[in-house]
Amino acid sequence: MDKFLALKMFVATVDAKGFSQAARNLSVAPSTITRIVDALEAELGTVLLNRSTRQVTVSEAGMTYYVNARKIIDSVLEADELVKDSQEEVSGPLRVTVPMSFGRHVIAPHLGSFLHRHPKLDLDIVLTDDVVDLSTQRIDVSIRLGSVAPMEDLVSRKIGAFKRLVIASSVYIHQYGQPHEPADLLHHQCLRYDYGNSQFMWTFLANKEEQRIPVKGKLKSNNVEVLHQVALGGQGIALLPEWLIRQDVIDGRLMQMLSTYQVSPNSASSAISAIYLPNHRGSKRTSAFIDFVTHLLKSDPQ
Repeated sequence: MDKFLALKMFVATVDAKGFSQAARNLSVAPSTITRIVDALEAELGTVLLNRSTRQVTVSEAGMTYYVNARKIIDSVLEADELVKDSQEEVSGPLRVTVPMSFGRHVIAPHLGSFLHRHPKLDLDIVLTDDVVDLSTQRIDVSIRLGSVAPMEDLVSRKIGAFKRLVIASSVYIHQYGQPHEPADLLHHQCLRYDYGNSQFMWTFLANKEEQRIPVKGKLKSNNVEVLHQVALGGQGIALLPEWLIRQDVIDGRLMQMLSTYQVSPNSASSAISAIYLPNHRGSKRTSAFIDFVTHLLKSDPQ
C-alpha cells in the first residue's frame, strides 16, 4: 500500500465529510478511496471512520490520526513548494480568496498586468465574503477586510487600509437635508451594512471625542454594492468604502457628508490583511500576490 496516498485519501475524506465529495475533489472513483481507507484501517487495526447510509464521521482514533496525517501531508507539500520556489520564475498553481466587491472593483482591473508579469502562474481567484478554512479549501492566500481575530495556525499580515465615507445622493439631500453632526443621523434613513450582529453603530472621532451613533433605516445588507446602488437611487445615507464610491463623489453622483469627522477611527476595522498558512511563508507565488496587492494599495490609496 502506498502509505502517503492512503494518508492523502483519508485526510481528503475527513475534510470533505464523505467519500463521494472526496473522490470528486481528488478526481478518482469513490470505490478507490473506500478500498484504500479500508486497507489503512486494517493495517492499523482500528476504525478511523464511522460509516452509515447517511454520513461519514471521524472516530476518536481517527481524529488523532487525522491531525498527525495532516501535518505529514502539509510538510510534504511545503517541501514541494520550496523546490518549486527555488526556480527563478514564479510558476505553478496559486489559489486565493478576495472579498467580492473589493475583488471586482480593486483587484480585477489589475489582474491582467499581474498575469502578464508572471506568465507561468496558474491563478485561481475566488471571490467570497466568507471566512474560509485555508487548509481544507487549499487556499494559498486570503485577502480580508476589517478586523482579523488572532489565529495560532495562520499568519496575518496587514498590507494596507481603506477609508469609509458618509455619502448620499443630491436627490436624498434635496428632499431630507443633510446631517451636520453625527447625532443628526438619528433622524435619517441610513443604509446599513450587516456584519451579522444586531448592532448598527457608526463611529466618529473629532477633537479626541468619539461618538457612536446607533443608526436606523429600512434597509440592511451584507453586500456594499447593494447599499451603493440604493444610495445612488436617493433612498438613504450610507457609510461605504472609498474604493467603491470615489468616482461617484468626483462626478457628483454622490455627496460626501460629515467630512470634518474621522469615520470608523478604529484602525483594525479598516485594515486590509493577507492571511496564509505558516508553510506558505517562503512561497514565491504567495509573496508575488501579496506584493502585487500591497503595491496596488500604495499606488492607489484607498
